[in-house]
Amino acid sequence: MDFTVSRLADRPDRERAVREMADTWPPFVIEDMVGNAYFPRIAVDLPEYVLFAEDGRGEVVATAHSVPFALGAGGRGELPARGWDQILVWAFSDLHRGVRPDTVSAISVSVAPRAQGRGLSALMLSAMRDNARDRGFREVVAPVRPSAKHLEPRTPVEEYVRRVRPDGLPQDPWLRVHARAGAVIESVAPVSMTVSAPLADWRRWTGLPFDTDGEVEVPGALVPVRCETEHGYAVYVEPNVWMRHPL
Repeated sequence: MDFTVSRLADRPDRERAVREMADTWPPFVIEDMVGNAYFPRIAVDLPEYVLFAEDGRGEVVATAHSVPFALGAGGRGELPARGWDQILVWAFSDLHRGVRPDTVSAISVSVAPRAQGRGLSALMLSAMRDNARDRGFREVVAPVRPSAKHLEPRTPVEEYVRRVRPDGLPQDPWLRVHARAGAVIESVAPVSMTVSAPLADWRRWTGLPFDTDGEVEVPGALVPVRCETEHGYAVYVEPNVWMRHPL
């Protein structure tokens, strides 16, 4: 099936379809407070960095969000340990202060459940790269969420990302898509996203009891969630992997 990729800036009539497209994110992931504050603003303030794919019936089946930011601004220079969260804060701070960006960061690539397995993630990543290049940028960076890491949450992410196949490509499928597109692994962002919430919320999101202190393995989580029953909360700190895409 052929897919048509468009920018939201060119097709603002599709904003609702883009926003309401079904995805497969674990419920707790979208409860990150920084993401809640900034992610919806990308379509409003930076629609030229929101891409979407439509199938032959005109239904939105994939989306890609990115943001421009000034990596070379004072006090920065290095890709941050606080990964995804920090980039969103930097990008919107730069936008509101009129700071000229020098880099584009991927924020998310999502594929509707019914359209998975058709190469759409690679298509959207390529479109994101092309969009950045067309806007004059020479690099895209990405705080990548390894797609199979949740299958072994207790494996240190530093060990996980070193695994490669005989052909030299990363063992993880999503890291491999980025590598095939020309990206190289830069570093681990150990505190890329943080979700802290009362135990009642975690029970609702996961269906798990959260009644014991310590590490709780949660379906879809890349690392265990830390449960503190005496204090009534649990915290998930997600690591991502920084990858650089020269353009």
